[in-house]
Amino acid sequence: MATLMIKKTLLITLLLITTIAVAQKRKNKYGNVKDLRGVSSYILVFEYNNIRVGKYKSEDEFLKKKMGKNKEKGEAFKKSWFADREESYEPKFITSFNKRFKKQEITVGKNIENATHTIVVKTRRIRPGHHVGVHRQSAQIYADIIIYENSNPNKTIFETEYTKVPGGGAMGKDYSSGYRIAEGYAKLAKELAQYMRKKIL
Repeated sequence: MATLMIKKTLLITLLLITTIAVAQKRKNKYGNVKDLRGVSSYILVFEYNNIRVGKYKSEDEFLKKKMGKNKEKGEAFKKSWFADREESYEPKFITSFNKRFKKQEITVGKNIENATHTIVVKTRRIRPGHHVGVHRQSAQIYADIIIYENSNPNKTIFETEYTKVPGGGAMGKDYSSGYRIAEGYAKLAKELAQYMRKKIL
């Protein structure tokens, strides 16, 4: 009986991963990533301006609905929502990206001395997902990756767009929206790092 349950769980997990992999997309918008050959370190800048959240047209609309009528709980959620960016999403992205380069062929960080280029992670939309009882849905990140040389920040060297990058915990243990979203940023970093490794190194 236990063996049958494990097999069912593994099958469901495999189907979920397959569905997510099909849904996720990347599209180059400008330039050629191969022009970045030889660049070994990047400053990271995260932008969250005018993002959409879930089905809502704006982040403000989402927060207004989420905060509800309980002022104390609502303010606590709002504070956590914004704090998660620096405390969770961004560290997850940095760690996930850098661990793909075990010899430090390419390194990213928010404060890297002597870095000649910058990677902007510009979030366009976040779908927080949900986990209620037996029903769950992964978070999704929509973001543009914009890269420029620090000496000429107005000239984009390379820009690519990621859509529906999934975020969730192993075996569905991701009841917190902040955790799911952070895992989405980790996945985004992994996809970008693997793409750059394939095309540049």
